[in-house]
Amino acid sequence: MDEKRIRPIGHVRSPLKSVDQAPPQGDEGAPDAWIELREDVLPGIDGIAPWQELIVLTFFHKARRDVLKVHPRGDATRPIIGVFATRSPDRPNPIGLHRVRVIEIAPGRLKVGPLEAIDGTPVVDIKPALGAIEDR
Repeated sequence: MDEKRIRPIGHVRSPLKSVDQAPPQGDEGAPDAWIELREDVLPGIDGIAPWQELIVLTFFHKARRDVLKVHPRGDATRPIIGVFATRSPDRPNPIGLHRVRVIEIAPGRLKVGPLEAIDGTPVVDIKPALGAIEDR
């Protein structure tokens, strides 16, 4: 298998310290958090502005990678389905996808929210959020 390496561009700094504290989705009570960026990638945030919506891609470093079927939202009363039909963090490549709003820009970091990733989560990429397909 041809494996690729991805180097994180930074890490999440959050009051969420464990997976058990994190809500399933950002809009379900997640706090604001800082994204601390590596110095060599800082030119990449030029043009980002407060209140802009971003997509933050993370690597769920605490997730299981051997999971292919789950109960949606961890609810045992729901039927088991394939992990790719869910947003479960446990999956072969545990990439997190988070739509957030920029709250503050400070030297070397962005404050965004809401963000359900736990403290120390590697950030893989940041992209501007686009509107719905019908809005483009």
